[in-house]
Amino acid sequence: MDTLRKKSLISFSGGFLLLIIVSLVHLTQGQAGYSVQQLFTEVWIEGRVQDIVLGMRLPRLAIGIIAGGALAVAGGILQTLTHNPLASASTLGINAGAFFAVVVSMVFFPTALGQYSFIVAVIGAVFATLLVLSLAGRELNPVRVALTGMIISLLFSSITGALQLLYENETSGLFLWGSGTLVQLNWSGVKFAFPLVFIALVTSIMSGKALDTFSLGEELATSLGQSVVKVKLIAWTLSIILSAITVSVVGAIGFIGLMAPHIVRLIGIKGHRKLLSHSFLWGSVLLISADVIARFIQPTQEIPVGAMTALIGGPWLMYLAYRTAKTQKRGDRSLGGTKKPISLRWLVPVIISLIIGAMYISFSYNGTTWTPVSQWTSMIIWNFRIPRVLITFIIGAMLAISGVLLQGVLRNPLADSSILGITSMSGAGAMIFLVILPSIPVTWMPIGAMLGAIIAMLIIFLTSWKTGFQPILLALIGISVSAFGSAIIQILVVKSRLVVAAALVWLSGSTYAKGWNDLYLASILFILLVPVAIYFTRHLNTLAFGDEIATSHGLNVSHTRAWSLIIGVVLSASAVSIVGTIGFIGLLAPHIARRLVGYFHFPLMIVSMMLGGLLLSLADFIGRVIIAPKEIPSGLVVALIGAPYLLYLLRKIK
Repeated sequence: MDTLRKKSLISFSGGFLLLIIVSLVHLTQGQAGYSVQQLFTEVWIEGRVQDIVLGMRLPRLAIGIIAGGALAVAGGILQTLTHNPLASASTLGINAGAFFAVVVSMVFFPTALGQYSFIVAVIGAVFATLLVLSLAGRELNPVRVALTGMIISLLFSSITGALQLLYENETSGLFLWGSGTLVQLNWSGVKFAFPLVFIALVTSIMSGKALDTFSLGEELATSLGQSVVKVKLIAWTLSIILSAITVSVVGAIGFIGLMAPHIVRLIGIKGHRKLLSHSFLWGSVLLISADVIARFIQPTQEIPVGAMTALIGGPWLMYLAYRTAKTQKRGDRSLGGTKKPISLRWLVPVIISLIIGAMYISFSYNGTTWTPVSQWTSMIIWNFRIPRVLITFIIGAMLAISGVLLQGVLRNPLADSSILGITSMSGAGAMIFLVILPSIPVTWMPIGAMLGAIIAMLIIFLTSWKTGFQPILLALIGISVSAFGSAIIQILVVKSRLVVAAALVWLSGSTYAKGWNDLYLASILFILLVPVAIYFTRHLNTLAFGDEIATSHGLNVSHTRAWSLIIGVVLSASAVSIVGTIGFIGLLAPHIARRLVGYFHFPLMIVSMMLGGLLLSLADFIGRVIIAPKEIPSGLVVALIGAPYLLYLLRKIK
């Protein structure tokens, strides 16, 4: 027996044995308990065990095997098609696009969704694919493509999140499904998915030889007589169909398509026919295992299996991004900015006037009626609206200062606490604190948030230090950290039994129902931290010339870098602990400020601070009045502006 056959046998027998073990565990999990022995003896007899197994648990297991396999095969094809080890339906935004189309259809065309859910998902998947390919550039750089896909996913998630809040009744139940769940109440999902996945799987395996030739490179494949266009068309169609089927039945489940093909390659399987068939098996193993772990963590409630796959897949993506980026060229490290700065003497009064105007409108208008200044002491305005508007401004200012510090220290135009995963991990840290220690007062939440932020920053440091904090790599690893943190938050939201609307508001970031006590806490943190940040502006100016020149001017580079990062992280974590996971302010405000006042950090920080507060205040006002009396969380409004801006920045960075 040659080596390849031996490896193939090990992969197949090992994967099959694991699938049997996790399947048996899977079938015995649930509120109605029975042992493995009872399963084997009573499943053949009419009664309780047979009803439970055939009615609910076997359909759930079957759809898990089908969905995991389909996602894995789609990932394997996409990795070959794009010559990109980071490609999968989730990292290319295909899953998010399909889910976005399903949500839009559910809100505006519910009849069409009921009859043509698969076609709706395919339309969304195709749209997302075209969007990613058009924005990623002609070279299709692996890390850049993956980052573009993740940003597109973020944009779609923001829009679907807003739709879920706006149309709460029409989209009820989507929180769980949108995060990916294998819950099945009958065999309808299996009956729909199985024939389509089977046909797509067989076609994929039959195309294995063509994919082998294509993987040699398009020029060589053409010289060998292959129709590259035809192979691409078939491969894209297969991968999109497999992803869309999965989304239309079990929701958006990420990272299986990334991990399974890599596991198979690590075992040593070669050739696409074997790669795709083994990937199907290992994808099924991964998804069923993730569901087993999810049900083990919270037996009485449904934790989204997509959150569990993100918990494992996030670190996996970090590793692959790190390994891939080592072979990439260094990116452009310019932070941009004008060479003809406007004097603060003129600029500051203008911005202050805008802030005063924004606050006056925010205090007075609730979306339907105006309140005169003489009535600002009324209970609703004094106790709710005024502290909310003020706290929004302070949080926006803190996030903007954090962005200035992170971008200055890392010399990276994409450095922002939300993109680096600090915001998400801060939210996870705060939630862990609340769930594990429920008796602790809410005022202790900043400590949990800071611990989460520190962990995120350590991960960023350890993975990006050797590549000199390369902008694109840093952003991709940050988004992986963010996916990991979001998965923890989703699991804790279910475990702590938060209601769906409250959970969505927390996950999106909102200043809703913030009062004077929150304002006092935010003010204290602002007064303590901001002067320290301003103190470091002079050092950051020196650091901008590079480590060697800064050292020759007597600057302690390590000391400056470490303290600036600590202040930036603490500012961001403090903001998250008060209002939830609001992102992008730390990206938008410094970039706008640089185009007004240039590179020097003191005027940059002052203007960024004011612009950050103004931007978040406007986002909060828009979210509050645009569909009054309902509200859109300010974090979602900012994300809808920030994600396209991030795509614009990505295109500018070479």
